Amino acid sequence: MKRVFSGIKPTGHLTLGNYLGAMRRWSAVDQHEADALFCVVDLHALTVDHDPGRVRRLSRQAATLLLATGLDPQLCTVFVQSHVDEHARLSYLLECVATDGEMRRMIQYKEKAAAERARGGSVRLSLLTYPVLMAADILAYGTDEVPVGDDQTQHVELTRDVAVRFNQRYGRTFVVPRTTHPEVAARVMNLQDPTSKMGKSDDVGPGVVYLLDEPEAVRKKIMRAVTDSGSEVVHDREARPGVSNLLEILAGCEGGNPNDLAGVYETYGSLKKDTAEAVVELLRPVQQRHKELCADPAYVEGVLREGAEKAREMARPRVDAAYRAIGLLPAG
Repeated sequence: MKRVFSGIKPTGHLTLGNYLGAMRRWSAVDQHEADALFCVVDLHALTVDHDPGRVRRLSRQAATLLLATGLDPQLCTVFVQSHVDEHARLSYLLECVATDGEMRRMIQYKEKAAAERARGGSVRLSLLTYPVLMAADILAYGTDEVPVGDDQTQHVELTRDVAVRFNQRYGRTFVVPRTTHPEVAARVMNLQDPTSKMGKSDDVGPGVVYLLDEPEAVRKKIMRAVTDSGSEVVHDREARPGVSNLLEILAGCEGGNPNDLAGVYETYGSLKKDTAEAVVELLRPVQQRHKELCADPAYVEGVLREGAEKAREMARPRVDAAYRAIGLLPAG
């Protein structure tokens, strides 16, 4: 059975984009068809200025939402990254294989570093090197497939390059993974700025639908979504980014095709109304299950504890093998 790994970063409240772009596939497809691991990658949240208490709260919330969206601990492994030491152990070895040039070419590093400097802050070294930690997350488990949104494709390509380079220099140690994407809604865009993705950490305004938003808040945000000049409902990301985003969200909710849906609607208003109701219904069972899980925190803690134990057992042999391959003495 192929092995799948993916993670979610607790840097903000999870969004509709996280769900349609990745999480729904994890529960509907990946956990049933693969030996799947899903991780709250909390170490990645430390790459920028952060509040420790908020990181803990968001990590717990993310883990709870992973379960609320349908991940079953009997079918997959759900855990928190920092609970498994092998991630950090392997990350340093891969830093010794990756290059400075590769890190500085990462688009997310360029964007986030520029934003940090614009705020007058200093850029942490971990922001530059965290793609290597992401590579360690993936490679530690012999991952075959990494289901991610479009914005993470570059990082998975780096992971492939580092794995190939390590294998060539030190002997075959790692599986070289491949990326998979959902068919639609791979990248949900901000409702107020449809040229930018719906990010959980960059916007607290009306452009982002959060998984735990009340139904009325969801409706209000979608009904106020920015559309485009003209009135024709057409799916064209370049010329009509606003209406195209709505069509892709609706298609993602209902399993349709954005181009086909465009022919159904004559006005932006009717499209917005149907999209809003589709999102509300999509999120309803997730929110109900989240409420139930919050009432039973011991269950969530038990899932994470058992998941970390299982993940540790899977990762340790390969990480130990990498230590030996690269030239380090085995521990006594």
